[in-house]
Amino acid sequence: MKPPFAGSYQRGDLDGLVAVCTSDNLYPGDVLNPNYDLRVEVTDESKAGDFGKIKVTGQGEGLTFNEHTVDVLIGGPELRMKQLPAEPAGFAAGDTYSAPLGFRNVGSMAADGVVLRFSGTRGLSFPDTYENCEYAEENKEDLIHYRKVVLCSFEGDFAPGKAWALSAPVKVRTAAFALGDIFDYRFTAVSPKQAEQLRKGLDFRAGTGDALTLKPAAATSGEYVRHAERDLATKNTYDLDLSGGRADGAQGETTEVDIRMSNHGPAWIGALRSGGEPFTFRVNVPEGAKVTKSPASCNPMNTGDDKDESQYLCWAATPFLEDDKRSFPFEFLIEKVVAGAKGRIHFPEFPGQEPNPWEGEPANDDGWIVLNGTGDEETPGDTGGSGSTGGSTGGSGSTGGSTEGSTGGSGDDAATGGSSAGTTGGNSAQGGLASTGSTALLAAGGAAVALAAGGVLFVAARRRSA
Repeated sequence: MKPPFAGSYQRGDLDGLVAVCTSDNLYPGDVLNPNYDLRVEVTDESKAGDFGKIKVTGQGEGLTFNEHTVDVLIGGPELRMKQLPAEPAGFAAGDTYSAPLGFRNVGSMAADGVVLRFSGTRGLSFPDTYENCEYAEENKEDLIHYRKVVLCSFEGDFAPGKAWALSAPVKVRTAAFALGDIFDYRFTAVSPKQAEQLRKGLDFRAGTGDALTLKPAAATSGEYVRHAERDLATKNTYDLDLSGGRADGAQGETTEVDIRMSNHGPAWIGALRSGGEPFTFRVNVPEGAKVTKSPASCNPMNTGDDKDESQYLCWAATPFLEDDKRSFPFEFLIEKVVAGAKGRIHFPEFPGQEPNPWEGEPANDDGWIVLNGTGDEETPGDTGGSGSTGGSTGGSGSTGGSTEGSTGGSGDDAATGGSSAGTTGGNSAQGGLASTGSTALLAAGGAAVALAAGGVLFVAARRRSA
């Protein structure tokens, strides 16, 4: 890129217009890398219509990078989204949310056509279709990143300083299992002819019905943001159930107990905001016994310099669907026969922690392992039994029961594709960066623009001159 652009980089070495950045924590593909924000500013010599390119690439042992090119245009349209209202009072899973979508052009030039993109995660669907919209699904095999995507094209001239709104709200239906599913939308200054780049990699089908249209709206300040989204629904509950089992054995013998973790719904646990953060639970080993085999997702408690083999910490990966059941088989060596020896299975307890507001039935949160029982042992909270239908477990987080956020799909049925076994909290499960494709960024005249390598979704350069 050539002057009159000026560049700066927050976490790297800048030599002229070349920034060199190093890290041991990069995410792959088009996943946002929040630690790599490149700030591009206009100078006194800049004028509307100036343009250039930023090229991003990298190198690292065992990594493959695709070149990522970002077009930068001085001036041009810059759109802000109308903020979404909160859920109505009494809104519940199964209800339909009416989303009033709109935008304001805060840039220095008119937009020659715009494209609307809105999406929902597994628990969301869009009951209406429109003839000027197209519908697709992305990331079908990964429920954390799964989205139902809609692209709508609008022709026209959208002048700076003006605002527009859809002729009717977009209906967003929530499934009975929806909890913290994410609806989001964005208008982009892309003409219908240039919208083809937004369809890459997805199999879109055409909509039917009347056309969705835009109408002028009052451009009230303070109501428009760069990105608009809403979590739906927020008041559903799930029912996590820990259960243990009973076994007998003589001294020196080994015996198996199958610990189970089930979700009886009605809500799924998407953990979408955390990127698939796992649940944790603890297993206390009964007196006189020693663990000789445990699941890969269960390990002795770490006490700092040592390990406490009298209790184990287990991880259950999310998403955890509304009817999911998982098995955690333990093998115990009976070192000493203790009649009615019990070991509690429970979620972590933290002093001062508020009860989990999404747990609908806390009474069954405890399970018990009973070895050489007499039948008189009290096992409060255990729904009992040994043996279970299996399920995938895993993860390596440390928080218990995080359920914030989630994203939606379509209808009341589970989205196409299997559960993603997120192994750590947040986006750290994503690995190294490899960005593909070409995106473009529009800067309003005189304004600074933040670029995240691999993180800009789309914006097309609109005009090459003032």
